[in-house]
Amino acid sequence: MRDAAPVSTPPRLLPPNDPRQYDDLAGEWWCPDGAFAMLHWLARARAALVPPASRPGALLVDLGCGAGLLAPHLVGKGYWHVGLDLTRSALVQAAAHGVTVVNADATAVPLADGCADVVSAGELLEHVPDWRRAVAEACRLLRPGGLLVLDTLNDTTLARLVAVEIGERLPTVPRGIHDPRLFVDARELVTECARHGVELRLRGIRPELPGTVGWLLRRMRGGSARRPVGTDAGREPRMVPSRSTAVLYQGRGLRGG
Repeated sequence: MRDAAPVSTPPRLLPPNDPRQYDDLAGEWWCPDGAFAMLHWLARARAALVPPASRPGALLVDLGCGAGLLAPHLVGKGYWHVGLDLTRSALVQAAAHGVTVVNADATAVPLADGCADVVSAGELLEHVPDWRRAVAEACRLLRPGGLLVLDTLNDTTLARLVAVEIGERLPTVPRGIHDPRLFVDARELVTECARHGVELRLRGIRPELPGTVGWLLRRMRGGSARRPVGTDAGREPRMVPSRSTAVLYQGRGLRGG
């Protein structure tokens, strides 16, 4: 008698931008060629905006920290790295990478006013139902002279086309990870930050093309899909400046004193 074929469990059908997707994808965080590959590239680019700490005990608050992908790029910069996220399975991994973790919502952060030297909000605002509240919290946390760094998707037709209609059909991007109704208008973001005392300067960013094409070809062949984190990092695409903020953009700004 033949053994019955194993029954595979289909993935859950969840609404776009449902946080439970991150639990389903928990094993992907630290696979540089996995579902969150581009978050590794963005974390490196965001960390490049963060200078070394200017004082002992400087605090960096990482809103929407996920599994702590920013942590390796902050080594040696002198910050106490506190990461906040809603997804407990991600925070377990962040803690294993040296992050002091807080399970909370980015629109209601349980930390004191003016406590942070740096606030990072990477790939967060386009996932938050009320991005203005998240911005208000990020600015509230900054001490005078503190630095806000972020990256997000613009609320444009082109961004919806590139990030959702095309991006989520690539073999590396989870379907339904974005809700384009939550994308953040760049001009409105600058205005909102200014309301809270932060003069935000923006620039467009994108993955560099030759490296991205090579990476996609390798990924589609499956030869490097599960290489250990930190190996062969030179083969990963880098984020480079773009003339346009119409799709993906990066922000950096100081809180006034």
